[in-house]
Amino acid sequence: MIRLYKVTKRLGEHKFALRDVTLNVAPGEFVLVTGPTGSGKSTLLKVLFGDEDFASGRGIVNGRNLNRLDGPGLASLRRELGLVFQDSRLIDRLPIVDNVSLAAEVAGVPRPEARARARRLLETIGLGDHAEVSPLVLSAGERQRVSLARALVNNPALLLADEPTGSLDPDASNEILDLLVEVNRGGTTVVIATHDQEALSLLRCRTLFMYEGRLIEEDQSGFDDTRIVADL
Repeated sequence: MIRLYKVTKRLGEHKFALRDVTLNVAPGEFVLVTGPTGSGKSTLLKVLFGDEDFASGRGIVNGRNLNRLDGPGLASLRRELGLVFQDSRLIDRLPIVDNVSLAAEVAGVPRPEARARARRLLETIGLGDHAEVSPLVLSAGERQRVSLARALVNNPALLLADEPTGSLDPDASNEILDLLVEVNRGGTTVVIATHDQEALSLLRCRTLFMYEGRLIEEDQSGFDDTRIVADL
């Protein structure tokens, strides 16, 4: 699903957002990326989503070579991925069903099917009765659940979540984590960037640590750099 080899992104002559990041994530994995603020977690997710380029190294996400993505290729990659931010980034003038369905419509799904998908997802996250309400009346946790539904509306192979519980109270945070676990059990690969200690203690999954742009304390057992380079 994800293969990165020595990916480096510079912020200046002697400063790095990412530094020699090598990573392999298999399809269906659930992975946490943690580390202090400014360690490179968000930048890593942006690289995976194709929202940030990098100075050197090689990368493949869901079979697509990040080094060779053109405009159409980037658009295709993003249709295969879901992205959840710390802030929900909903459109407050639209009812929540349209916030969710719009992502599918942009990807080319006919409006009736997009809205049907959206309603099914809202039922799944417990907000089916709120489909026509404005996001303005929702709690922070409910808004984040809608954001998750929006990220899932195109049935992504990979879900990237950047601090999805960072602004939530413990109960709402647990609800989001439970939903992410369920998404992963359904076969979607999930990568979360977080410094939420509660999430780290509750989720028993592979955990990677970042510090000053480097990926550290990664379990390298069975990890063959030579094979990755050959594949890239």
